[in-house]
This record gives sequence, C-alpha cells and structure tokens, in this order.
Amino acid sequence: MITIRDVASHANVSVTTVSHVINGTRTVSPDAMDRVQKAVIALDYVPSALARSLKSNRTHTVGMLIPNNSNPYFAEMIRGIEDRCFASGFNVVLCNTDDDPQKQSVYVRVMAEKQVDGLIVVSSGADPDLIGELRQLRMPQVLVDREIDDLMADLVEVNHESGAQIATKHLLDLGHRRIACIAGPQVVSSARQRLAGYKKALAEAGIAFDSTLVREGDFTSDGGYDATLSLLTEEGVDATAVFAANDLMAFGAICAAAHRGLRIPDDLSIIGFDDIALARHTNPPLTTVAQPKHETGHLAADLLMQRIAEPGRALQKRLLQPVLRERESCAAPAVKGKK
Repeated sequence: MITIRDVASHANVSVTTVSHVINGTRTVSPDAMDRVQKAVIALDYVPSALARSLKSNRTHTVGMLIPNNSNPYFAEMIRGIEDRCFASGFNVVLCNTDDDPQKQSVYVRVMAEKQVDGLIVVSSGADPDLIGELRQLRMPQVLVDREIDDLMADLVEVNHESGAQIATKHLLDLGHRRIACIAGPQVVSSARQRLAGYKKALAEAGIAFDSTLVREGDFTSDGGYDATLSLLTEEGVDATAVFAANDLMAFGAICAAAHRGLRIPDDLSIIGFDDIALARHTNPPLTTVAQPKHETGHLAADLLMQRIAEPGRALQKRLLQPVLRERESCAAPAVKGKK
C-alpha cells in the first residue's frame, strides 16, 4: 500500500510538505505543490481518512437511520440527502433498522463508535429507550418525518395532519360519506397525525367518526391488503372509499378490492399518501397526497451541515406542505342499483 512517505520520496519533499498539500493546512511553494500533486496521481495515493480525521476532528461522514429500506418513499428521500451531503464533501452511512428497536439501538452505538460527524434519524417509533441513546451521543442530529418528544434536535417533516385532511376532503367533495381509513402504526407520530387529519376532515364535514371504518396497517402493501380485506369482508361495513395512510398500503388496498371483485374507482375509491414514483403506474393510477421528498432530504442534509458547522445555533423545525395529486383511482360514489 502506498504511504505518504512514498509520495514524499517520489516528489523529493518532506512528509510534512505532503501533509500540508493534501490537507490544505499551510501554503507551500507552487513548485512543491505541483510535484506533490503529480506524485499523488502517479502513485495513485489515497489519503488515510483516519489520519485526516485525527487532524481535523472530523470524519466527513454522517449516519442515517431509516426504518424500512424497501419503502420507495425512503429511497426517494435518501437520494436528496445523499446529493446534498456529497456536494458538501460528506459521505453517508445508511442503516436500515427494519422497525426493530434492538437493531436500531445497535446502529446508534455503531454510529457513535464510527465517530460520524452527525446523524439523520427516521425513528421506528417503537423504542422507548431511543431518546436516551440519542441524547448520549452528543453529536449533531436531525429528525426526519417522525418526531421524538423531548429530544433537542432539528426536525424536518411534512404536515401529516394537513395532508390527511386534504385526502379525506377530496373524497368528501366527490360525495363520499362512508370513508374508511387504513391508518399506519400508531406508535409512529406521523401515523397518529394522519389519523387525526382524517378525523378532523370528517368532523368539519359534520360526519361522526366511526371506528368500524378504521384499520391499523404497518405501512407495507401486505398490511394494506390485509386491513382492506378485513374491512370489505366485515358485515355492515359499507365503505365507498378508502384513505390509506401511505401509498404502499393503498397498493395493497387496490389488490384487496380486486380480490373481492370490486372495480376501482367505480365500486370503491382509493387515495394514498406520499406520491412515490410507482403511484403513477398502478391500475388505475393512484390519486394521492404528495410529499416533497427530495426537498425534505435536501433540508435535512442542509440542517445537519449547518449544525455541524455551528453546534450552538438555535434549533429549527421545518414543516413542509403536501399537495393533492389527482389521478384515476377516485370518483363519485356509484348510485345504488345502477352500474
């Protein structure tokens, strides 16, 4: 392996001079800089990240915890984070917790051991010990999408309650009155807020909340399928529309409706939340509430970079607004007795 001493020998300068050129810690003569740069290229020298971190007290690496890397929503958001971090000279170490509190705790310790410069966290929501573990890290942190009460950290999230209101109001405006909700896991703050938005839209329309129209899913397509099938097979549940708290569960709802011989949107309207890329390609294309995923990622990375540079700056909360994406999975309820 090529070392800094090899570069110094090849360039006929001191090891100290090579270090100053690589790290930009002191001005050296143009001739010496040129020889060092040519030696680095000729020998294909890669500076030691560990050695550089010891000098700068930075690893130029940030960690990110996400609950489910198979969810396209997170993939689209991560792209925004990686783009911003890379442009700022930071690498991203991605940890998938699988919504497992134990795995989440292990990864928090791993990030501490790796001495990352900061951490972006999308919490699994089911770990009561997480707040204590994050407090002990004593490093810059940004929460994304899901809140953690009493943790002093910057936060970026969409207005989940408003988005659910938009979705439910869209169905109400089409004439639906029996609107079911496939809610997300209620241990997660965003899922609670979306359920609250659904209830609020009903209340504003003068419609009493009916718990028999609500099922709790797990933000997966399988969870949405099972929850919708439960609704459609229960006697007396005569929903004409379904609000699914994310697109993956809406996909499952579409499949469950097809399994029961229902046509979308003729027999049942379905609306989702997130507007992942696949939502445009379902049959029919899914009406949904769009989150600004790339902007969320950009903001999270920007806040973390700012926090790393200025640890004492005031905490920030950025609340982004969702918008409705109308496609073909929603329509006015069918008149009984007519096809």
